[in-house]
Formats: sequence, C-alpha cells, structure tokens
Amino acid sequence: MQIPRVHPTLPPYAIPPLAFPFRHLAALAGRAPIGGAREVALACFLSARLAADRVAPLPEGTGGLRGTGARGWLSTLSLPAPTRAPVQRCLDAATGGSMPELAAAMRELCAAAGSYLEPGARAELEQLAGMLSA
Repeated sequence: MQIPRVHPTLPPYAIPPLAFPFRHLAALAGRAPIGGAREVALACFLSARLAADRVAPLPEGTGGLRGTGARGWLSTLSLPAPTRAPVQRCLDAATGGSMPELAAAMRELCAAAGSYLEPGARAELEQLAGMLSA
C-alpha cells in the first residue's frame, strides 16, 4: 500500500521551497564520468543558466561580467568538436544577442549535445528554448 504524500500548509512567515530549474543537467554533470560527457553537461548547464537570466533579467551590466567569466571558464574545458561552436554561439547570444537568436542558439546546442545528454536534460534545454522564443 502506498501512502499518499501530504504537503502541509506553510505558515504565513515561511519561505516557500525553491525549485531548481535545471536539476537534470546538474545531476548529469555530477554523475557523468570525467571527460567529454561531463564537460558537455557542464557547458550546457552554464549556457542554460546564462540564457535563463535573459528571461528574468539581472541588473544592468551584470550580464556582460558573467559572460566574460563564463568565456574564461569554458576555455578551460576540452569540449568535443561538434559542441564547441554551438556552446560559443549560445554564450554570445546570451550576453548580447536578441531573444530569437538565443532561442535558435539554444536549440542548436541541444541538437549538437544530444548524444551526450539524457532525455530529462535535453527536455530542460528544449523547454528553455521554447520560453526564449515565446
């Protein structure tokens, strides 16, 4: 017999639980063996985080600083050749491109990294691309 989960009502002063937006990508990066699969998952996770910031914008000037830091960090990864250019295009669009460009870059990244990603992680990227194009 399965016991149903009961979600108690939170008191009025309580902080509601936070929902982590890219849990499948983060879990994949944590589980993947060291090497190509992990680095692709980390690059996709970083790209998704930067792209998600365009949906709910950060304070003025913050995006450029984060983009510069992300470029430096991504340069330390040894990404497989088919994913290197889409990650760079996604990063460029996230820091200075239009929303349609970013949505297209995110879809391109999802297609290029598809063989390295699990279905849940791929779905998170596709959902983000849909939010960006809406």
